[in-house]
Amino acid sequence: MTDENDNRVDATPEEPVTDAVSAAEPTLDDGAEPDIVPGEAPPLVEGAESEREIEVAVGEKLVEVKNLTIKFGGLTALDDVSFDIRRGEILGLIGPNGAGKTTCFNAMTGVYRPTSGDVLLEGTSVKGRKQHQITRMGLARTFQNIRLFGEMTALENVVVGLDARHRTSVPGALIRSPRHIREERSSVDRAMALLDFVGIAQHAQKRSRDLSYGSQRRLEIARALATDPKLLCLDEPAAGFNPAEKEDLMALIRSIRDEGYTVLLIEHDMKLVMGVTDRIVVLEFGRKIADDLPATIRNDPRVIAAYLGVPEDDAA
Repeated sequence: MTDENDNRVDATPEEPVTDAVSAAEPTLDDGAEPDIVPGEAPPLVEGAESEREIEVAVGEKLVEVKNLTIKFGGLTALDDVSFDIRRGEILGLIGPNGAGKTTCFNAMTGVYRPTSGDVLLEGTSVKGRKQHQITRMGLARTFQNIRLFGEMTALENVVVGLDARHRTSVPGALIRSPRHIREERSSVDRAMALLDFVGIAQHAQKRSRDLSYGSQRRLEIARALATDPKLLCLDEPAAGFNPAEKEDLMALIRSIRDEGYTVLLIEHDMKLVMGVTDRIVVLEFGRKIADDLPATIRNDPRVIAAYLGVPEDDAA
């Protein structure tokens, strides 16, 4: 496992992607610098629009976490945690180290099977489903430690994410059926659009392991968006960023939400959380202690006590 400030990636590809992907050319020169103004996200380009079918209206419950409990032997990592995520919002999930934030992410995305409780996506339980099945349902995530295919190009990494929505069968891919060829071509176009959206299109043909740390973080977001999620879960996306990079990231997250995505964000940087979220859920020792608007959370004695490690009576 890499340190969260490490520049390396954790995975290597098992199979090369198709020739059409390898032959694709980026729209910008490989050595060009990203045309991003600090504090502003790049506009969504044509071809990156979502094709999701979402059954709930903006503001209604998209995800329901119900009495979620996870135990590892005698350790209770999550203890009867319940909250909902409403379509169109950016929800922050915060808490001190060891509070259970990533464990909650892992339970929602199929990495861990809950001891009890459930997670519903548009009313359908994800409990017991495999990770790729949950991704197809519309729940995608990034990781604390970057997990990219290091020898693949940035473009190829995003195309891998797009495969979650492909309908071509294995035999169809082997014989290069018309559907497979159409999906292959459209994947390259959409992958380039997503790279442009996150601001790294000029690096499309670079191996992901050769990208800067910040570009790798953006690439992970682009690959997650490629699965066309109904809920995008970001696990400490600003880890290792300097203040200017964090401002750019905040603008990008807002742009993602503005394009119709719902976002669940784990982040330790309180300035970023307070500046970008619509609502915040706070965990401490595996239990939910607060669920409210950022302005209210900022002054909540229980939250202050959790972060400062002082009794609630003294937190104010």
